[in-house]
Amino acid sequence: MLKFTTHSMIQIIQSLEEKLSLLEAHEIVTFEVLNPDIVDSTYAGNVLSIKGKDYIYHGYKSWTDLAQILQCKMLTPQFSSPDIVRIKYKKLNPDCSFHKNTDSLEFKYGSDSIFSKIYKMQEPSFVHYYKQALQNVHIDKRIKILNLGINSGDEFEFIREFASNFSDLELVGIDYCNSAIVSAKKKFVSNKNVFFYTQDINDLASLNLGKFDLIISIGTLQSSNLEFNPLFMSIVQNQLKRDGAIILGFPNCRWLDGEMVYGARVKHYPFSEMSLVYKDVIFCKKYLQQKKFRVSITGKDYIFLTATSIK
Repeated sequence: MLKFTTHSMIQIIQSLEEKLSLLEAHEIVTFEVLNPDIVDSTYAGNVLSIKGKDYIYHGYKSWTDLAQILQCKMLTPQFSSPDIVRIKYKKLNPDCSFHKNTDSLEFKYGSDSIFSKIYKMQEPSFVHYYKQALQNVHIDKRIKILNLGINSGDEFEFIREFASNFSDLELVGIDYCNSAIVSAKKKFVSNKNVFFYTQDINDLASLNLGKFDLIISIGTLQSSNLEFNPLFMSIVQNQLKRDGAIILGFPNCRWLDGEMVYGARVKHYPFSEMSLVYKDVIFCKKYLQQKKFRVSITGKDYIFLTATSIK
């Protein structure tokens, strides 16, 4: 079993990478480290002497971060002694991901897909920044709301729980996947102020929905079948009211074998590469600022761009 005492982080990473390279998906690598709870208010890298033996300190955040970087799931630590914990990393299966699915839209995003088992609203790093974005646009004052790429309606469920005047709002959700829209309608069958449409976002005009106080789109406008820049400009010009607001969520993560793994990934790169995310975010920011919007950018696993009119 691996035991890390005064090993540097680069040594630890190299050792674990070597072990993991020999394992199949869902096999486990185990190692022992200093119990992080043994001391308070200590930063990673400080040397502690415990019972005459030196250790380099790392908190549990270091170990959970490392697990994600190595594309592993960190299992519940166990004590080897009061001073030492045994940590286990389970290697994730890179093929267990909806991102790998190149079949039909229905099979990739439909009600029976792997994607349908993803609940962003149970991930703290999503919920915190989505809530912050809704607060920044003053959701209670945005009576008419449009969500592009609503899928099964999770983002509206959060608004239903969060907004103080939900029954006064008019919410419209659009998605190209029909079975996802069917699932969304079931969730809001008793809410007569919520409407869903199966529609291609490229053809919003045919629905004749008018303009909205708030437009939300999370991880949809960057789809490969959409031309991001012209579509975004068209939405702002044709679907958003002059004094409206907008919330965009740009995925900076991948969903892999039951885990949300930080870092955007593009084709032909074996590692996280985020230039496309940054390019789209900056384009939207500059365009909205030219249109007299105040823009903020927040988030982590999802980058949230929030804009409110200052006209």
